[in-house]
Amino acid sequence: MAPTFLIDGPAGARTTLLLAHGAGAPMDSASMTAAAMALAEAGFRVARFEFGYMAARRDGQRKPPTRAEAVIPEYRAAVDALGTKGPLIIGGKSMGGRVASMVADELFAAGHIAGLLCLGYPFHPPGKPAQLRTAHLVDLKTPALICQGTRDAFGTRDEVAGYPLSDRIELLWLEDGDHDLKPRKSVSGFTAADHLKTVAAAVSDWAGRITRPAG
Repeated sequence: MAPTFLIDGPAGARTTLLLAHGAGAPMDSASMTAAAMALAEAGFRVARFEFGYMAARRDGQRKPPTRAEAVIPEYRAAVDALGTKGPLIIGGKSMGGRVASMVADELFAAGHIAGLLCLGYPFHPPGKPAQLRTAHLVDLKTPALICQGTRDAFGTRDEVAGYPLSDRIELLWLEDGDHDLKPRKSVSGFTAADHLKTVAAAVSDWAGRITRPAG
C-alpha cells in the first residue's frame, strides 16, 4: 500500500525533504508540523509520511511502535512513491531519522538522494547511554545534518561529543533543547519558534552546499 503524503512548501521548490515521524507520534503531531512549517517557509518542499503501524492507528487499530529495522522497506518504498525530480533529502524525527540513516548510503550511492536530515536523533534509549545506535554512523558516506537539543534524553551534547561519528555528519546544537528541540525559555532565553528558525536557516545553508552543482 502506497504511503499518503502531507505536502507543504512551494511546488516549484528546488529541493524536497522527505520526513518520517518518531516512534510514538504521527506525522501531523504538533512538533512535526511545526518543523515542517518552518522548513516550508524556508523554501523547501516538505513531504511527511507514516509507517504502516502508525497509519493503522487512524483506522482504530491499536498497534505498538515497531523496530526501526522492520520499517526500512517502507522508507525505501516512500522514496520511490514520492518520485521527486530535483534534489531529495531524506530524514525525519527521532526514529524516522534513524530509519532514514539506515537506508541513506545505499540511496546516496545510487544517486537517489542528496543528503540526510535528522531532527533529534535517538543515539540511545533514555536512561540507557550504553545502548548506542551509532554503529552505522561511524562510516556514513551520505552528507548528513543532525539537529539536536543539548539536553535531549536520547543523546546530550556532552554524550555525543564522545561518539566516533563520520566526518560527513554535521551537528547543529540547540541550546537547552529537548527531544522535540524545545528549550525552557526561562533557562535558555530561547523559544521553540526561535530554535525552529535556527534549524530552518541551518538546513537551508547546508542543503545549498550539498546540492550545489559541481564546477
